[in-house]
Amino acid sequence: MRINDNYLNLKESYLFSDIARRVSEYKEKNPCAEIIRLGIGDVTRPLPAAVIAAVHKAIDEQSSAEGFRGYGPEQGYDFLRRAIADNDYRANGVDIQEDEIFVSDGAKSDTGNIGDILSNDNIVAITDPVYPVYLDTNTMAGREIKYIPSTAENEFAPNPPEYRADMVYLCSPNNPTGSVLTREKLKAWVDYAISNNAVILFDSAYVAYISEPDVPRSIYEIDGAKKCAIEFRSFSKTAGFTGLRCAYTVVPKELSAKAADGSAVSLNKLWLRRQTTKFNGVPYIVQRAAEAVYSPEGKAQVRETIAYYMENARIIREGLAAAGFKVFGGVNAPYIWMKCPGASWDFFDLLLNRTCVVGTPGSGFGKNGEGYFRLTAFGTRENTLEALERIKKAF
Repeated sequence: MRINDNYLNLKESYLFSDIARRVSEYKEKNPCAEIIRLGIGDVTRPLPAAVIAAVHKAIDEQSSAEGFRGYGPEQGYDFLRRAIADNDYRANGVDIQEDEIFVSDGAKSDTGNIGDILSNDNIVAITDPVYPVYLDTNTMAGREIKYIPSTAENEFAPNPPEYRADMVYLCSPNNPTGSVLTREKLKAWVDYAISNNAVILFDSAYVAYISEPDVPRSIYEIDGAKKCAIEFRSFSKTAGFTGLRCAYTVVPKELSAKAADGSAVSLNKLWLRRQTTKFNGVPYIVQRAAEAVYSPEGKAQVRETIAYYMENARIIREGLAAAGFKVFGGVNAPYIWMKCPGASWDFFDLLLNRTCVVGTPGSGFGKNGEGYFRLTAFGTRENTLEALERIKKAF
């Protein structure tokens, strides 16, 4: 028996595991410390009331023979796929069909699992800094990985590279930098993908936080994108589903890739085949909860939650700027990307020891993340205000 040797090319531990270990060690030495966590992007607001009501109703249904649901369709129940298509796409002038939508347990899972239907010989391009799952899952597969510098010089919204890639990961609004790709920028990427027969793997998990008009809410707003792009979305940061787990992936039927014999194969059909083999679907109760997000009450409650987090983002952004830090993001995304003095892990330790505030070192997102630090807006209002006061006093 042998292992998959590609796993030996991974860093020894996951970024957020390192953070948890350091915080735990600090807490052991300082048991009375009141730690404020603005590092991991977990939400703090409770689930919307409309979602809670839907969960209770769906649980009650399970108590009778008539209402009981066991295994559901692996790609998602029709009621949720229809709600997604109507509200997230057709309402915005984008024609996406229900059978192009695949409900899953998380965008993180899907952005990694999508590689199952794509050859390991493909060249992968990812931005640097980058959300770790894009890098790690393709390292596990043994693919060649190339980097696209995402820096302050290009406003952390890079243009397509001169080299050719087969798979391109883009995230807008971006995690970790909080930057976005404008319509003009995204059009350049779609043109690049079409001319290079590449597929764009477009992570738009933070779409609900977009506030500026020139930022597309979907890559499919760009002409030609259905022929070259797969889009990933999530209910986690939008509606507080980090514990419930529900997301979806859009694979247009127009999108195809080449088989070994040169024939064109539908990626929609391949993903359906993959999901029906390796995935048993999201629980009925969770999908009813997700459907409730699109009710009039659900929409209003989600908007209130998003506004709460974005006010936190404003507080952090403006507070850090007032303290003399150079900051990015926090306008169309719940992440604030700050320039920090010295190495990012050193600043992590400095911030923890001086203020008991936890953030995320930029170097954990890639080489170009060194010298930067990420804070999230997902804390409570009280903790956000307290954290900024501590930082102002310490620096």
